[in-house]
Amino acid sequence: MKINLLVVWAIVLMAFSKNSQAQEFSKRVSDFIETQDSVIILKNALLIDGTGGALKPHQDIVLRNGRITDIGTAGELQLPENVTVIDATGKTVLPGFVMLHEHLFYAKPFDNNFKAVHMTHTFPKMYLAAGVTTMRTAGSIEANSDLNVKNAINAGKALGPTIDVSTPHVEREGFIPQIQSLYGDEDIEKWLDYWFVKGVTSVKVYNNITKEDLKKIIAVAHARNIKVTGHLCSITYREAAELGIDNLEHSFMAATDFVADKPENQCVNGGRSLLELDENDPKLLDLMKYLIEKKVTLTYTPNPFEPFTDREVVPGGAAEALAPYLLDQMQTIYDQNIATKDDSLRTLAFRKEMKRVLKFHELGGKLTVGTDPTGSGKTIAGYSNRHLIEMLIETGFPIEEAIKLATYNGAQYLGIEKETGTVEVGKKADLILIDGDLTQAISNIRKTELVFKNGVGFDSKKIFDSVQGKIGLD
Repeated sequence: MKINLLVVWAIVLMAFSKNSQAQEFSKRVSDFIETQDSVIILKNALLIDGTGGALKPHQDIVLRNGRITDIGTAGELQLPENVTVIDATGKTVLPGFVMLHEHLFYAKPFDNNFKAVHMTHTFPKMYLAAGVTTMRTAGSIEANSDLNVKNAINAGKALGPTIDVSTPHVEREGFIPQIQSLYGDEDIEKWLDYWFVKGVTSVKVYNNITKEDLKKIIAVAHARNIKVTGHLCSITYREAAELGIDNLEHSFMAATDFVADKPENQCVNGGRSLLELDENDPKLLDLMKYLIEKKVTLTYTPNPFEPFTDREVVPGGAAEALAPYLLDQMQTIYDQNIATKDDSLRTLAFRKEMKRVLKFHELGGKLTVGTDPTGSGKTIAGYSNRHLIEMLIETGFPIEEAIKLATYNGAQYLGIEKETGTVEVGKKADLILIDGDLTQAISNIRKTELVFKNGVGFDSKKIFDSVQGKIGLD
């Protein structure tokens, strides 16, 4: 009997490929898996691919062993038989979200402030349920916990996105006791190396540091090919860009560049200066152009700055997730803020920032997005990520660009754009199936049906149902 060695070799390679992609999961993960088949076809979907290009209706998408292997107009591809077929007629497919300002802690309201409480068991699940397949923790309260969660997810023992873990917030003083991390003449390089050895892959600097601190931090991180982001106050955006920072958080909402006679290395309130700033002010445009020249990325985080009046008590439909006592607290906070002078100023600041972000984007500035579940406690993981897409449309971005900001731009910043961030042949099968047409109503973004991570399809509703009434308890 004559054997075709090429055929045998092809069979061996296919078997190896299949086995190498199949990951074993613990029961706490497998309970939420809808499909883990080696070949899956999403049939007749509306595709928004994350590139910013035109929408593609009636698309068949083939997933094989965790990768996207074919995309084409329905009926035109030669599709394999006897495989899992998901009818996506009337539904939308997106890339998995890649969001760059997330946390595994919740800002639990307390005495007109908040306490950061680690949501070890709920937040990772909720992020994935909403379609976040990759995220960066832009600052950690419990960095060891974040690393342990990341490792458990990677090992198939816990449910959640791929996580880029940041250092604890690097700060010398401040009003949040859980955040301060530098003291006196402490050696910054040794402090950073401690976290890098443990597996931290990003650096987050916070409000109260000096320019000399930031210079050292950037030098140490960049020598190890690690990027630095910052929520800054004592240092202006222009100063940080000059020193070589990679990323600035909260778009322009944290900028103190426009405070008259700002003392060097001192944190001041920049709110009033921003309220008085027009998006076409020459000083602002000059700063934008400088940030673009220095290749500084801005992360837009509208969620914690959203006003109260005429909006949901807990945005994104997240009220169902809160423990009853926390929902009562949120209702009280909402009632105390609606139709107040403070909230009208909050609304004005919110609208002005939308215009600034659009202007920065129009000029060619690099933008990523994230939700930052802090503030008054109404920004809830997962729910807020879907709501963020709604707010990008409200800001004025067309849907194709809104999805690109939430997917490809984040992947590009993290340097993983060749693997994920768009729905393209050859990339990992990280994508979202929405039970509705996003072009008909952006609110359909809340109808997440399946989330594919590395080709494994997770049941979004089942995950969200599992955390109802539990936020604030874990």
